[in-house]
Amino acid sequence: MFDAVRNNKRIVQIFLLLITLPFLFFGVESYMQSGGGGSNVAKVGGSSITPQEFAQSVNEQGERLRAMYGPQFDPAMLESPEARQAVLDTVVSQRLLQQQANKLHLMTSDDQLRQFLGAIPALQEDGKFSMKKYELALSNQGKSQPVFEAKLRQDLTIQQLVSAVGESAIVSQAATNRVLAVQLEEREASEVVIRPELFVNQVKLGPEAAKAFYDKNQKLFEVPAKIRAEYVVLSADALAEQAAVSEEEIKAAYDKNVKTYVQPEERRASHILIQVSKSAPDAAKQAAREKIDAILAQVKKSPPDFAKIAKEYSQDSGTASRGGDLGILSRDPKSNEKTLADAAYALKPNQLSEVVTSDYGFHIVKVTEVRAEKGRALNEVHAEIAKELKGQLVMKKYAEAAESFTNIVYEQADSLKPAADKYKLEIKQTALFDKTNRAAAGPLAANEKLIASLFSDDSLKNKRNTEAVEVAPNTLVAARVIEQKPAELRAFESLKSDIEKMLTAEEATKLAQKDGEAKLAQLMKGEAVAGLTWGAAQTLTRQGSPSMSPEGLKAVFKAPSAKLPAYVGVQLPKGAYALYRVSQVKAGVANENDPRVKGLRPQLVKFSGGEDFNAYLAALRERFKVTINTAALETKQGQ
Repeated sequence: MFDAVRNNKRIVQIFLLLITLPFLFFGVESYMQSGGGGSNVAKVGGSSITPQEFAQSVNEQGERLRAMYGPQFDPAMLESPEARQAVLDTVVSQRLLQQQANKLHLMTSDDQLRQFLGAIPALQEDGKFSMKKYELALSNQGKSQPVFEAKLRQDLTIQQLVSAVGESAIVSQAATNRVLAVQLEEREASEVVIRPELFVNQVKLGPEAAKAFYDKNQKLFEVPAKIRAEYVVLSADALAEQAAVSEEEIKAAYDKNVKTYVQPEERRASHILIQVSKSAPDAAKQAAREKIDAILAQVKKSPPDFAKIAKEYSQDSGTASRGGDLGILSRDPKSNEKTLADAAYALKPNQLSEVVTSDYGFHIVKVTEVRAEKGRALNEVHAEIAKELKGQLVMKKYAEAAESFTNIVYEQADSLKPAADKYKLEIKQTALFDKTNRAAAGPLAANEKLIASLFSDDSLKNKRNTEAVEVAPNTLVAARVIEQKPAELRAFESLKSDIEKMLTAEEATKLAQKDGEAKLAQLMKGEAVAGLTWGAAQTLTRQGSPSMSPEGLKAVFKAPSAKLPAYVGVQLPKGAYALYRVSQVKAGVANENDPRVKGLRPQLVKFSGGEDFNAYLAALRERFKVTINTAALETKQGQ
């Protein structure tokens, strides 16, 4: 498994996603680290994080997000300061763990590395690790196998440290009971809602209030600027229509890999089963064995009657009616048929096995058909090879074209025609759209980076092409503005009535809140409040109630319960103010026999483990001294 990688065939994207899953908590940095240069982004102990290493980590995080979100992923989401800081935090965390693992002399053996790679489904063929698939995945990602495996070994070693800390949390039975008891607490409460509509008639707006608001907030009343754009799309799919593979190439690929186009030997078998559990008493096992031995003797006397005897005696309800027919047996190690398959592949055609023991009981196996290993002729695999070769050719052409396309739209920035002509692409147009309402922008709408570029000064004033932006895997788009419609301010007279209604509603909300808070103050003093009509009391739990808002529920359970009734008020989202009277509190009760405790405890252990791990990372930051170069982080060096 540790030989050099051979270069061929297409990408297996899921492979790299799967191997990063154990490390998503703290991020997986580049498996192929570039040399440094320029100001470092951070220093962790005696180890520096270079701009190139950080840029690669940002790119890898983008690939993980693309795999998760597909076409909805926008690369621009990783360009915000917050996103870049989050990526750096994960890289720093990994570097801290790496240094601590080295200090503790932790390591990952060759066997552990093999087991990890062998368990990845994307690298398996017929249930077993496929070196061919592994090599193809690496070669298409441009990864060196020795470097890749060295980095993977390092990450598996770090994972040992993560597991040791995160999985060592202990939550006592008493603590679990207390948490569940809090969740099970019940409170009886009544509600009264003071709505702003009751105060509308008390609101008196000044004659110039609406105009003053309009003048102060004109941005709210603008019809935004709109543009129409033209664009070209360079994609692997478009290039596929221009790619062709010759018959000579198909034949050469077949000859080179002829051993891979072999249909392995297959065997069809039937069986007779006498069921007995592995945990059954010895007497039951002995009785079942005597029964299968008697059936075997009967079958040996008359082998042609195997199907008839199976229908009469076999306790496999799924196959007995078919004379015990099992169909083609799989030799997959994970298959339930493996025990029977091993027996069948050791027999000759129509030969009977001796008694075979499995988890289900005792079997007699008979091979009914043998399909010899058979090579697949070129005409049988022609379409498969042609598709694979064409895919390789298209990806190669796309990689070459992407760089040239990017250069052309940049260097000949006053037109998209040169790029469109060179790659035989159609120049398409959008309808008018604005920066927020983009439905008319078609395929440009979902990409924040492309939209921002179109509305930049370079596009609007200088009429230049946007850069080529990746909007989906193997898909680049470049665009340019061909029409502009400037922003317009809507006339005050058309808005006056709506503004007055809005201002009135705001003032009514303030009056409702003021009234509610005054009534709450009276209630908390023990004074009687006229005009309050409490709703029917309802029993509430922290899990929620369809008849009460989340804000109200939170307020009810925050109310002090030492003296009842207790009163609390809260502003509701749509302007109303709600008062709550808590009249009864019933403490929750939980004990170790409560089945809910069993479900809650693993959650608390996981939460506690996460807290312990965060504290451990914080301690490592102090021990190894982390320094962040904010200026280098903001320059996007290396990208």
